Amino acid sequence: MIKSLLLFLFLIFIQIPLQAQHITAKVLDKKTNEPIPYATIQFSTHTGIITNDEGRFNYTLTKTPQEQDSLIISSVGYTRTAYSLTSPIDSILYIEPKAIELKSVFISNKNLTVDEIVDQVEERLTENYNRDLTQKKIFLRESFTNDIHKTNIKVKKSSIKELNKELIDSIVNSIPKKAYAYTESLATLYGNFEKQKLNIIKAARLYDKNNEGTIKQMSDRVQAILKKNVKPNSYLKIKSGWFLGTKVQVDSILKDNEEASKLKDDVEKKNQNNHFLDYKKRTLKYLLSEAFFEEDAKLNFIDRSSRYNFELKDYTYIDDSSAYIIEFTPKGSQDFKGTFYVNTEDFAIMRIEYQNIKPLRNVNLFGFHYQESIFRGKITFKKSPISKKYELQFIEHQTGGSAGVDRPLKIIEKNKFVKGRRKQNELSLNIDIGTSNVTKYELVVYDSQPITEAVYNSSKENKNIKAEYLSKYNPDFWKGYNVMEPNAAIKQFEVIEEETF
Repeated sequence: MIKSLLLFLFLIFIQIPLQAQHITAKVLDKKTNEPIPYATIQFSTHTGIITNDEGRFNYTLTKTPQEQDSLIISSVGYTRTAYSLTSPIDSILYIEPKAIELKSVFISNKNLTVDEIVDQVEERLTENYNRDLTQKKIFLRESFTNDIHKTNIKVKKSSIKELNKELIDSIVNSIPKKAYAYTESLATLYGNFEKQKLNIIKAARLYDKNNEGTIKQMSDRVQAILKKNVKPNSYLKIKSGWFLGTKVQVDSILKDNEEASKLKDDVEKKNQNNHFLDYKKRTLKYLLSEAFFEEDAKLNFIDRSSRYNFELKDYTYIDDSSAYIIEFTPKGSQDFKGTFYVNTEDFAIMRIEYQNIKPLRNVNLFGFHYQESIFRGKITFKKSPISKKYELQFIEHQTGGSAGVDRPLKIIEKNKFVKGRRKQNELSLNIDIGTSNVTKYELVVYDSQPITEAVYNSSKENKNIKAEYLSKYNPDFWKGYNVMEPNAAIKQFEVIEEETF
C-alpha cells in the first residue's frame, strides 16, 4: 500500500514540470512606467515573439525549462534583461534604458560622417541581407477600420412614390457609420522576397456579417421597386454632373443582375477554397516588396540617397550591438521622412521607422475624390546565427486615406413604345458622401531556416484553408499557439445583433 502511494506521488511530481507553462505579461519602461510596444521576447536561439502595440505578450512553454533557461527582453535603447524561467514570471516585467558608451562607439566607427555611413550601408546591402530561400514561421494580423463621416443624400425629385426621402433616409441610416474587421493568420512561409509559397496553419476573421446582409437587402429592395414601377421595355437615361446622359435598357439591367448574381455564386463556389490563401499571399507580397532594399520600393531613401538629407542624431544599442541613429528627410519631391538604426560594425540597417509627409495620391475629378494620406510603419531585421546575415523579424505597416463623391445624379425612365411623352419616371438626387479608412498590418517572423530550391519546389500550399468566422474575440482560439497578443480593441470586439429593414 505504501509503495503504491509513493509510486502515485512520484508519478504526480514527475509530471508537474512536464505540463505546459503559460506566461502572460506586460513589458514596461522601468523609469517612465510606460508600455514598450514591439519589444522582442526571446526564449531560445530560434524561438521568440514580439509584444503588441500595448507592450503585452503571452507565450506557452512546451518544454520543461532548465536552470540555464531564461526569458530575454530586448528593445531599441534598452538593456537586455533576462528572467529565469525556472522561477514564476511576474505579470509586469521591467526593462531600463541603456547608457551609451560613446567612447567605445567612436573607437569603432572612426568618426565617419553621416554621408560616409550611408555610403557604407549602400555598399553592403548585398552581403548584409539574406535573399536566399528560407522556411519561416509567421503570424500576420490585419486590422481594418472604415469610417463614413458624411452621408448627405437629398431627393430633389421622384415620380416613383416608393423611391422617396423616407426610403433613402432608411437606406442611409442602415449603413454602419463605423466598421471594424480583423484577420489573423498563422502560417509557414517558403521562399524569399521575390517568390513565396504559403501554408496557412490556422486563421480567424472577426467582422460583422450583418453589414454584408444589410447591403444585399438594400440592393434587393431597390431592385424590387424598379421591377414594380419601371416598364421592362423602357430604358434609363442617367445623368451625373458633367457626364452626358447614358442610355441603359431596363430589361437588360434586370437580366444582367440575375445572370451576374448566378455567375457570382458560381465563381465564389468554385474559388471559395483558395480565395483566402490568394489574398494572404498578395498581402505578404505587398509587405515584403516594401523592404527598403527591394527594387522599386517606395522606401527609396538608400537607393535614392542623393534625394534625401541625413543627420546623425545619436547612438543606441539593439541586442547589445551599438547603432547609429540617423534621421532622413527629403530634399525635394520625395515622400518620406523617418529614422533608421545602423549597426556600427557591419553597417546593416537593423530597424526603420518611416512615415509619409504628404499624400501619396490625390485624385479629384468630376466630383469624385480619393486621397492616400497614410503610409507609415516600422521594420526590424535580426542577424541570423545560421546564415550570418540579417533577416526580416517584424513589420508594422499602416496605410489609409479618404474617398468621397459630391455630385448630382438624375435617372430618367423613357419608353419609345408609349404614346405621348416618352419620359415615364424621374429620380433626381444630390449625393455627398465621405469615407476614410485605415488598414494596419503586423507581421511577425518567429523562426527562419534555410531551404534548398528542391525543398521550395516540393513545398505544398493548403489551398482548401478557410478562416474561421468569429463574431467576437475568443481567447481560446489561439490556445496552444504562440502568436502576438491582441490589443484592447480586438479583445473588446463583438458583433451587436440589430434588426435590419
